[in-house]
Amino acid sequence: MPLQNRVDPFGVIHAVPERGLFMGNRGIIHDPETKTLLKKRWALQAWIICVCEFRDVRREPMGRNRNGGKAGWTELFFLDEVTALSAGHRPCFFCRRERASDFVQRFGVVFGIAEPRAPQVDKRLHKERLASGGRAPVVSAEELAGLPDGAMVADGGDAYAMRGGKALRWSFAGYGAGYGDRVGGDPVGFGDFADRPIRLLTPATTVSVLRQGYEPVWHASAEA
Repeated sequence: MPLQNRVDPFGVIHAVPERGLFMGNRGIIHDPETKTLLKKRWALQAWIICVCEFRDVRREPMGRNRNGGKAGWTELFFLDEVTALSAGHRPCFFCRRERASDFVQRFGVVFGIAEPRAPQVDKRLHKERLASGGRAPVVSAEELAGLPDGAMVADGGDAYAMRGGKALRWSFAGYGAGYGDRVGGDPVGFGDFADRPIRLLTPATTVSVLRQGYEPVWHASAEA
């Protein structure tokens, strides 16, 4: 059985076989004895996005990866960086320093902070991300065209990523056509969402950083 460590755009953690392009964490939120999640879904405000391979480091998912045989941070997995950003995570300064610096510097430009720091980003995101108690504001179909590529919205329980003037339906396996019935089908135009309450999933702070030019990594299916 797959471990419960795969994150959707809403920030909810599931047990599915797919792993995706990126790993990340929210602190220690698992029991290494049973390899199951604790009741809490985060242990700190810094929710990060990491690469899956770094300096030949080997970890046992949901195992005892800390000195003394203790539980280390809980490995979470995302389809791509777009998904992780929607869930409220941001790039890691340890294994993705260049990308993290780019993200934080653009954050500083947006909010007029001369020397921005990651904790400032984390504090804002923690108030906005759904999985830590934030709210997803409602946007109209007309407002979708003003969202930057990489922002994600929800139509009921379905998540869509904005890309090139279209909405790509998300699944754990990928976006759009070309991946069989495990994905959501062809891209849709924004007009298809008319007269329905569409919610903005990606935190407002991250949307602002995307508008400022940050380019997230997409799953290959987004190119189909």
